[in-house]
Amino acid sequence: MAALTGSAGAAGLLPSLSVPGVTELKPLSRYEAMRLGPGWSHSCHAMLYAPNPGMLFGRIPLRYAVLMQMRFDGLLGFPGGFVDRRYWSLEDGLNRVLGLGLGCVRLTEADYLCSHLTEGPHRVVAHFYARQLTLEELHTIEICAVHSRDHGLEVMGMVRVPLYTQKDRMGGLPNFLGNSFIGTAKFQLLFALKVLNMVPEEKLAEAVAATQKQKKPAAEPAAVTAAVTAAVTTNVTAAVTAAVTTNVTAAVTTNVTAAVTANQMVAKPANELANQPLAVPAAEPVAEPAAEPMTEPAVESMAE
Repeated sequence: MAALTGSAGAAGLLPSLSVPGVTELKPLSRYEAMRLGPGWSHSCHAMLYAPNPGMLFGRIPLRYAVLMQMRFDGLLGFPGGFVDRRYWSLEDGLNRVLGLGLGCVRLTEADYLCSHLTEGPHRVVAHFYARQLTLEELHTIEICAVHSRDHGLEVMGMVRVPLYTQKDRMGGLPNFLGNSFIGTAKFQLLFALKVLNMVPEEKLAEAVAATQKQKKPAAEPAAVTAAVTAAVTTNVTAAVTAAVTTNVTAAVTTNVTAAVTANQMVAKPANELANQPLAVPAAEPVAEPAAEPMTEPAVESMAE
C-alpha cells in the first residue's frame, strides 16, 4: 500500500475523516513530521488486513479481515509503539516492536499511510502504516503472535474487526466501536477504513452514530441515581432538622418550665408575707380595780 501523501507530500493532500461524532486530528506529511524538533515523540502503528470472501451465517459478507490487538490495559489498539528517533528510523523502530508482538512481519516505507498530531498535553506525532496481505498470510501472523515474546504480557491477543452491521443496527462494527481504544487507534481505524475504501463513508457514519445512541441510555441510570440521592439527602436533612428542632424545642420548653416553676416556688413565700397584714401583738388589757359590792345594811343605814 503506497502512502497517500508521499515522503515529501503536502499535508493538504491528505483527506480528512469527516465522520460526525469523531474528533478530527491535524494531519501532516511524513516530511513535515521528520522536520519537527527533538521535543516531539513519534509513535508508529500498523494495520494488517486481507480481503475476506467469507460469509457470516452464510449471508453476511465479511469483506475484509482487519487485525487489532487487546492490550495489557484492556484497551484496543494496533501493533506498534513509540520509536526513539535518535537510534531508529520510523520503519526500523516499528519493525522492532512488531517483532516482539507479532514475530514474523516487516514493513517498509512503502506501507506508510499517514501522520497526525495527537491531542493532549504531550507532543506526539502518530504515524500509521497499512499492509494488505492474503488471508493465509494474515492467519499465519495470528498464529505467530501467540508464540511471540509479548503474548500474554503486553499483548493479550489478536482480534479481527467486524466490518459489517447486522439488522439490529448494532451488531458488528457499531458494537466494536463501542469498546475503549488507546490514543488515536479508533481514529486511525476509521480513517484507514475510509481512505482504503474498505467500508463506505456513510456506513462508517451510521456505525459511529449507532454507538453514540447506545451510550445515551447509560446516562439515564446516572440521572436516576442522582435524583434518588438528592431526594434521600433532602428527606434525611428534613428529618434530621425536624428531629433536632423538636428536641431543642422540647429541651427549651422543659428548661423554661422548670425555671419558671422554681422561680414561683421561691417567690411565693415572699409574696404571701408581703400581702398579709402586719401582725402587731395586742397589748394586754389593764385590769381595773373591782368595785366592792354595796351591802344592804349600809343602805339601810343611810336611809335611817
